[in-house]
Amino acid sequence: MSRRVTPALMASTVLLAGLVGCSADTRPSRGEAPPAEPKAAATPTPQVPAGKAPQRTFAVGVRQLKLNRDGRALPTTLWYPAAGQSGGAAKRSAAAAEGRFPVVMFSHGLGGRPDDYATLLTRWAAAGFVVAAPTFPKTSRGGDNNVLDVLNQPADVSYALTQVLALDGRAGDALRGRLDAERVAAAGHSAGGVTTIGLFTAGRDERLDAGVVFAGTALGVGTAFAGTAAPQLFVHGELDEVVEYAAGKAAYDKVPWPKAMLSLPKGDHGRALLGDSATLRVVSDTTVEFLRWSLYGDADARKRISTDATRGDIATFDDHL
Repeated sequence: MSRRVTPALMASTVLLAGLVGCSADTRPSRGEAPPAEPKAAATPTPQVPAGKAPQRTFAVGVRQLKLNRDGRALPTTLWYPAAGQSGGAAKRSAAAAEGRFPVVMFSHGLGGRPDDYATLLTRWAAAGFVVAAPTFPKTSRGGDNNVLDVLNQPADVSYALTQVLALDGRAGDALRGRLDAERVAAAGHSAGGVTTIGLFTAGRDERLDAGVVFAGTALGVGTAFAGTAAPQLFVHGELDEVVEYAAGKAAYDKVPWPKAMLSLPKGDHGRALLGDSATLRVVSDTTVEFLRWSLYGDADARKRISTDATRGDIATFDDHL
């Protein structure tokens, strides 16, 4: 999703909507065994050790990585806590702040790019997270808008995560000693939400401790959530014109782990994540507290999640964390 709606983006979102509609009937064909229901998680709490998230607001640095997976170019933008005074725009190649920070892998939507989500992602970085966002070769703005390539993107994210974590041990790198490989989440919007769900189902990456799905569906990646329990937060606009709210809710209902859903009664497919608005502030604050709880193990943050989620009449919150 970009800040302005282009003809190509409209075409790609219509295509995605059509595919979502085609996927609504998931009943097995005659003679085919019904899919197995996911097993309930054995551990109903985050897998990270208990701790305290930083309460200060960091300055934010930004840099680019040139990554390539078997011919699939994956330029990746990194936003990270930086040294110095907070406030102002993210600074290119700024020195990293002292500390070890959890990592969040973010996947953009069809026809989008990481920079489209900069307002939200810089807020995550300012709260004490390293955010890594690949630009996908087929589904980004300027690509060929091949929505089916979303099925290759969970593997892209896993590859990018490996390369990002390698920076922690790379001599001379600004992020050397700053990345906490034991505290990792995945997040994504629209086609990136499909990608994120895929990282917990068919393409399960066991390094992931939590997920945040914006306007996503299980189209193509299924709902066989696998592996160690990983708390999930879904965010979906009830007026979504591209991925129907019911499709996102259906995927959410299948999650067998601690979970919550932030529903936006007046929300559409993506404007809540772009620019600045009261809705974005609710989404931002809720996701920050969820990440503080699920990645830092901060019990106080857990108490604040529902308060942030239900501020004003912007959202409703289904809480099973």
